[in-house]
Amino acid sequence: MSELITAELVDLDLSAATKDAAARSLAERMVAAHRVTDLDGFLADVAAREAQMPTGLDGGIGIPHCRSEHVSAPTLAFGRSARGIDFGAADGPADLIFLIAAPAGADDDHLTILSGLARRLMDPEFTAALRAGDDPGTVAALIRGEEPAPEPEAATPIRTAEEAAPAEDAAPFRIVAVTSCPTGIAHTYMAAESLTAAGRAEGVEVTVETQGSAGFSKLDPAVIAAADAVIWAHDVEVREKGRFRGKPLVDVGVKAGINRPAELIAEARRKAERGEIAAVPQGEGGDGAEGGADGGSGADRAHFGVRLRTYLMSGVSYMVPFVAAGGLLIALSFAIGGYEVADAKSVADHFVWGQADSWAALLNQIGSAAFGFLVPVLAGYIAYGMADRPALVPGFVGGAIALTVEAGFLGGLVAGLLAGAVVMAIQRVPVHPTLRGIMPVLVIPLIASAVVGFLMFIVVGKPIAALQSALTDWLNGLSGSNAVILGVVLGLMMCFDMGGPLNKVAYAFAVGGLTDPTDGSLKVMAAVMAAGMVPPLALALATAVRKKLFTKTERENGRAAWVLGASFITEGAIPFAAADPLRVIPSVMAGGAVTGALSMAFGCTLRAPHGGVFVVPLIGEPFLYLLAIGAGTLVATALVVLLKGARRTAAVPAGEATAAGARVGVTA
Repeated sequence: MSELITAELVDLDLSAATKDAAARSLAERMVAAHRVTDLDGFLADVAAREAQMPTGLDGGIGIPHCRSEHVSAPTLAFGRSARGIDFGAADGPADLIFLIAAPAGADDDHLTILSGLARRLMDPEFTAALRAGDDPGTVAALIRGEEPAPEPEAATPIRTAEEAAPAEDAAPFRIVAVTSCPTGIAHTYMAAESLTAAGRAEGVEVTVETQGSAGFSKLDPAVIAAADAVIWAHDVEVREKGRFRGKPLVDVGVKAGINRPAELIAEARRKAERGEIAAVPQGEGGDGAEGGADGGSGADRAHFGVRLRTYLMSGVSYMVPFVAAGGLLIALSFAIGGYEVADAKSVADHFVWGQADSWAALLNQIGSAAFGFLVPVLAGYIAYGMADRPALVPGFVGGAIALTVEAGFLGGLVAGLLAGAVVMAIQRVPVHPTLRGIMPVLVIPLIASAVVGFLMFIVVGKPIAALQSALTDWLNGLSGSNAVILGVVLGLMMCFDMGGPLNKVAYAFAVGGLTDPTDGSLKVMAAVMAAGMVPPLALALATAVRKKLFTKTERENGRAAWVLGASFITEGAIPFAAADPLRVIPSVMAGGAVTGALSMAFGCTLRAPHGGVFVVPLIGEPFLYLLAIGAGTLVATALVVLLKGARRTAAVPAGEATAAGARVGVTA
């Protein structure tokens, strides 16, 4: 691994406070070492990979990584953080951060070495040595394997597909597993090592097929035939699924294979004992031959749903900054110059420095320019999430056409999905090696843009525009009980997962209405933001009025939740929901439903897509709006306190409660 990491690529005092800052700091070392050619382009690829799935692992490890055309040579940078950096791991921040950069066409030898590192990270003695090292050169040598360091048990190495063979006197229970992740660099091999180590501890023989970037070596058919159960720990489609037909199957994401392998093995054993057989497609073994007429197995459909959600959330996540910047600028322009500023002349032709109206018009037109990117960015990054960089051009083109044919937000969604699907289809076509270099930069964008443009202009654009118009008319026609019911539904969605998929769907629905604002869409935006503020505000209030029901850490989180709730950051309630979901989540959902219903009933409107209480002056019926938020917060707080108090009372045995009461009586 000597060409992958050197002392200059090691930072034993990483001062970054966020994962983005950590990636930038380590990437700058790669640029200085002439391993990365475009810092911002590479970091965009790292961020896109991070958006697919957090790269934090239990045990204080963060492994941001990606393939990128901006990487000139496979490279590994290492940083050690004293304060810890949140990479999304369940057990807290990471102090060991590995930034792995692989070229778009990285060779198998380098990726094999990187996969070896991923496996070694599962060894606690190796990570302990990394934490104890005090010299960058020594740590780099340790990572390269040149320094004597604890290795995984040599007597029981991971059994890979090419090494495994059926044995007559093997362990009493045999499992074959497949691990894979989107980039196939780290998680794939860490999950393999974790499952194998857990199998050794449980006395179970686990044979793993790693479908990663370092190659795809099939399990011996005899090994599969002898297996008692199958585990798939994957975030991309398992190749040649038909080989595993007729076996009990545990089908999970790759991080489950890393973080809870013993649970997966136990579940596989239970399924085998019950005789559960998975409905794996009966293909000939190739990817293209496996789907049945019904669209594949239930597991396949479930994974398609997960992937579809990931694609849509990728587009929404890139769209939100445009929405926030553009929407807040437009809202501020209205606050300064009134709604008529939207009809002002172009400030490029007419601008008076000393007139407030000119400044209002300037803000409005800048915000409108930012808003104009909303639908193309949504479509472009949905396509990007599906088929990577070659899909950006047809995605943006499709999104722009959606605006041209007045298909709006819905048109952007469809255009992004079409662009991604078309590019994925083109990528499946075998081409001569001499053409591979120009495929992603010329051939694919050219053909895909033409196909998506044809579909959007001629086939689907107008029907979607009609549907968008009907939706707008429906929103404008909402009144009375219909509006209240919609407010209830949106409030429930905003508070159910607090920043998760349902929350994002409700928010995206509201933001989509701002692309062509009407009275109905502005009411929806108001209800969504009001309901999203309730969870953190309610938990903050609950920790203040009944401190004894919460831990010291929760009370500290409660103080921060005041600001988060007031700023419309629903995620501020997540620590409370994670600690006690059965009591917290129903309580805040009830409060959100009350707030959403009242906001719609009061006819509150909102032109800004974000801002919380800081944009109250821009809200229609601001006092009633605050009343709706207050009512929902009180309802959620009361339910949280009631449910937590009931749990605490129930936890005290009856005899102890009686004795406690007697002691109180004596004291009195």
